[in-house]
Formats: sequence, C-alpha cells, structure tokens
Amino acid sequence: MTAELVRGQNHPLPQARLEVRVSAGTPIVAGATLGDEQGKVRGVEWVAHPGAPTLPGLEVSKQAAADHRLAFDLDALPGTVHRVHVLLALPAGGGGPARFGAVAAPFVAVTGLDGAEIASYTITGLNAESAVVALELYRRQDAWKVRAVGQGYAGGLAELFADQGLPQAQQLAAGINEAVAQGLARSVVAPPPRLPDGERTRPAGSAPGSDQTHAGPVSQGAADHVQPHQGNPGMPQPGSPYDGAGPQSGAAPQPDHAAGRSVPQEGHPGAPVRPDSAAARPATPGAGGSIDYSHPARQNAAPPPPPPPAAPGHSAQPVAGDATGWTMEERLYNQVWGMFEDLARATAAYRSAVDFADSRREQELDKTLSDPRSRIGGQGDAAREAAQAKHAQLVDQARAALDRDLAQLMAESDVVEPALPPAYARWDNPVWHGYRVPMETPMAVRLGDLHLPESEGLRIPMLVRLPLERGLWIDSGRAGSRDGSLADADELRLAMDTAVAHAARLLAVHPAGEFTVHVIDPAGSGASMLAPLAQSGVLAGPPAVGAAGVADVLARLIQRVDLVQMAVRGGAADSLPPDLDTAEQLLIVNDFPHGFDDRAVTQLRYLADEGPAVGVHLMMVADREDAAAYGPLLDPLWRSLLRLTPVPDEHLADPWVGHAWTYEPVTVPPGSQVLHQVLAHIAAARRAWNR
Repeated sequence: MTAELVRGQNHPLPQARLEVRVSAGTPIVAGATLGDEQGKVRGVEWVAHPGAPTLPGLEVSKQAAADHRLAFDLDALPGTVHRVHVLLALPAGGGGPARFGAVAAPFVAVTGLDGAEIASYTITGLNAESAVVALELYRRQDAWKVRAVGQGYAGGLAELFADQGLPQAQQLAAGINEAVAQGLARSVVAPPPRLPDGERTRPAGSAPGSDQTHAGPVSQGAADHVQPHQGNPGMPQPGSPYDGAGPQSGAAPQPDHAAGRSVPQEGHPGAPVRPDSAAARPATPGAGGSIDYSHPARQNAAPPPPPPPAAPGHSAQPVAGDATGWTMEERLYNQVWGMFEDLARATAAYRSAVDFADSRREQELDKTLSDPRSRIGGQGDAAREAAQAKHAQLVDQARAALDRDLAQLMAESDVVEPALPPAYARWDNPVWHGYRVPMETPMAVRLGDLHLPESEGLRIPMLVRLPLERGLWIDSGRAGSRDGSLADADELRLAMDTAVAHAARLLAVHPAGEFTVHVIDPAGSGASMLAPLAQSGVLAGPPAVGAAGVADVLARLIQRVDLVQMAVRGGAADSLPPDLDTAEQLLIVNDFPHGFDDRAVTQLRYLADEGPAVGVHLMMVADREDAAAYGPLLDPLWRSLLRLTPVPDEHLADPWVGHAWTYEPVTVPPGSQVLHQVLAHIAAARRAWNR
C-alpha cells in the first residue's frame, strides 16, 4: 500500500533497489548527495548531478527535465554513507522560473523497479526557494527508511550544499549550472560516427545512387536531445484551404498534472503516480478505472539469464526481449533485428538449395541425353524420372528446413509483436490506447513491415534509427501499383495517408517540444488528407500554400540549417539565438514538383543534403515521373531519400544477400480513431510545454 507522506514523516523501505521519480510542471535539475552519520557531505565526489550523474549505487538524470527517474541500489553505497538526500533545483538563467512558488508543487515518489509505488510526497509550501531537499533516505539499525523533508533554500544550490557542510559549495553549484546550460545545445551536436557494417545493432545503409535501397529493420544513427524553444506558429494565408480548421470535436486529453511533458501512462513501470491520479485509487469495475495496457512480459531490469537448453527434439519457447541489451526497448530492438537476419539467411539457404537441385537435375539430364543409347527407350525415361525424383526430394528437404525455421520465427513474432512499445508497434496494437507522450526519445521507430515471397505470413517490423539520417520519399506514382489500376486521386490519397501516419508516429515517439513538423502544400490538394495534423494543433503552423508560403517555410529552415552548421563548426553551439527552435524538424512536401520554381527546388536539394546532420529532415510526397521535366538535376535528391510506397512493393534490398524485400506501410485500421486520440494527446502536451 502506498504511503502518502507529509513533511517530516518517514516510512520503511522494503527493498534496496529503488527508483525515485520526480514530476514537476517545469524543467528542473535533480541530484543527490551522500552524507555520513551526521549528514555531512565530505566532498564533491559525494554529489551526483548532471555533470557527474553516476556514483556507486546511485544514478541521476543528465540534464534538466520536467520528469526524472533516479536509480538507487542502497546495498551498493559505500559503508560510510548513512544518508542520501534527493535534491531539486530550478536551472539558473535561461529565462525560466526563478522560484518554486511560481510553479506547480513538485511531486516525488519512491518506487520499486517494477513501478510499484512505496511512498510519495508532494512538496508544498515553497515560495522564494530555488533549491529544495525533497527526500532523505537514511540507514537506521541496518534498515533503510525514507523521510519527507521539503527544506527549501532561497540561495539555490550553493546555499543547500553549504548547509550540508560542503566546502566547495559555490564552485560546485556553478559547475552544475554550467553543465545544465551546456545540455541545451545537445541536439545540434554532430551525430556520432556510424558503427561498422558488420555490427548486428547497426546494419549497413543503402548504396548511394541506386534505386535498390538496402534496407533492414534499422538504418539510422543516434544523438542526444534537449528541451527546445518553440517558434511562433505562422498565420494562414488568404484563400488557404486550411483556413477555419480548428481542433477536433470533443475535449482533448489534458497533460498529466500540468507537467511540461506528459508523463507515461499511469500504472506502467516508469510513470510517476500522483496521489490524486486514477492509478492511485483502486479501480472499480464499470466505474472507468485505469486500464493497464502494458504487456505482462515486459521488464525494466537487466538482461535475463540465458534459458536452459531445450530437450532434444523440442524447440525453446520464444520470449519477448530475449536478446542482449540493458533495457527492454534495446532488447526488443535487437531481437527484431535478429529475426530479420534469421529470415534473410534461412531464405538464402533455401534458395541456394533449390538452385543446387536445379543444377544437379540439369547435369544428370545432360549426361543422360549425351549418350545416344539412352536417348530413346525405357532406359532414358527411367533416367529422367530418377533425376526428377532426386530434384523433388532435394527441394522438399530444403522446404522442410525453411518451414521449420519459419515456424520458429512465426512463434517468436507472435510473442514479440504484442510486447512492442508504441514506437515499434503497429497502429492496431492495444498499447496505443494507453498512449502517453514519452519523456525520452526511443532508439528507433517503425515505418512499415518487410516480408519475402517464401514467407508471406511473416512480417518483420522495419525499424529506423532515430534521429533520422535520411529523408523519406513517399512514392505517389503508379510504380507502387502492380496492376496500374489506381487513379491519380487514389494514388495521392494513399501516399498522403501514409505520410500523415508516419508524421504522427514520429511526433508520438518524441517528448513534447522535441519534434516540430512543417507542411508545404502549394496547391492545397492535400487539405483533406492533412486534416488530422492541421486540425489537431500539432503542426508548427498552418500548411503553407502558394508561392509566398512555400518560400517563407523554406527560407526559415534554410536559415536554421545555416545557423546550426556555423555554430557546430565554430564550437559555439551555446551561442545560437534564443528564439531558434532546436527541436528536430520535419518538412512534409506534398505534390512535388508542382508549384515549385527553380529556386525552391534548389533549396529542397540543399535541405536533403545538409539538413539531416543538423536535425532537419524531408518527407517528400511525389511521383518521380512527374519530376522528369527537371531532367537529371533532381536525381541526387531522389537518391538521398529512402523510398517508401503506399502499397506493397519489392524495392528494398538487404545488405547481405540482396533479397528483394516487399515493403508494406503500417497504416491506421479503417474506422479507427487511434490516430486522432494520439494527436490529441500530443497537442495537449505541446500546449502545456509552451505555457
């Protein structure tokens, strides 16, 4: 049962491995200090903060955020440590609030690793304080307890550290503030180098200049993110088809406890639980109680030990997350990649066996026909029948081996698919109905499914690493239609629906304010398909229409790319203009090249080449044949983008054996409202973030 503490109250801790979860209405700094029996901090090496987030038995967040998860292993603390103080502070400078009295009361909860809440405390009564000791974990007779403290300091971290006996209080406080300030520029740092092609967790990328794009579940790099400054949404232009587009009917979900970022779903491991929340009250059947959509097989602990070997003749039972990695997300990511590799190699072995059987049959038939005595009569017929029987036997053996591998992969897929988090899950996965805006960006995002002709029933998620390293091209041409029967309007609608679903997923997997979407629709032809994005309020501004709108959006993004490039190359990432939106940027371009002059085409090519390195990405909805009028000048643009189709198409190749994989987009089920619900959550979180 959860203990709701008041100031000065204590509560026993039943276990040594714990988490302290913090939820606030604004970005704050979280840290911890280690103290001896008198509570004195002996030196800076006894303080965990964003500049030095890890100590033995203790880890804190690396930057300021509205929500934190601090990890503790009390048994791993040094024997001389008898007290641990959890401290919170408002970042110095940056234009944020300077005192806790101007923000919502911070909420802290001590939980187990499974998310079960042990004790919670809402820190009330703060006014001019800018730093506060929230909790004290202390050792008493070989047992640990937690006490609600709530002691504030108007002098900030320097006064707090001095009160705990730290001689270097001023210097340490200044160092923490500097580390937090430097964290604001993380999203503009150049991405890290890619791993070698042979590494399992990072497959080889596509070969430049080839339409046969190398593809796997993952193909992108990773980088850190910061809390961005939002730009001002633009105004709709006269005559725009998006004029008058308002919010969706019905009340939009409100963010949890007015936090700057909406927190994960209550009841799920990793979500702070308020005392007044639905998860803190017992659910009453039929009374709208909280529903836990988390998969029962998910864990947040270290990787599980390897399973015991299966008995002879029996295959091991598949388990979701049965791969290397320190988090369930990483283990599922590696497991999906392993399934992709296994299917590629199993199919390659089958095709090689069939080719060998065909070659052997041809050799035996040639040998039979080369002897004039066996060309006619029963001897020749018997030789041909024997060759055909041997061929059929070899093919059957190969198919049996493939079917065995496919059955194992299918059983693994049946277990893995329901356990995937929202970033990896299909739109029909129930996990989306419990969606909450995340606090951290995931490793990758799902953009579709892949399968081979020999395995029609098995779909492998196509996971693309974040942040994106290549733009996306949603092909609206007839190339994706196998029978060529799609009309132009149907082609455009399929392509735009796919683009909207991809954009919504990218928005959904990023924290509030860390991903910005712009739309260019010169003729307004995509107004009805773009309505979910335009009307929900998740866009940076109304879709740009007309030549003036196109020029304005492209000019602003070009300016952002140039500024960030200069800052990174000059080593002055912290000197960017304060109004610059440092979030990842996505530009959706509809119906290219119609409505684009030579200058706009040149700017798009520049964004496609230079933008991904500094967080600006393209999503082109276009038919390559329609761009033929520009000649070969646009070929580099198409080659720099990852082509995706709104209908199944065999155009992706793996980096090992070159299988032609069939790509299928992950679309929203007909009649489902899950997309609108997710966008409503995102819009509510963005409004809370901008307050």
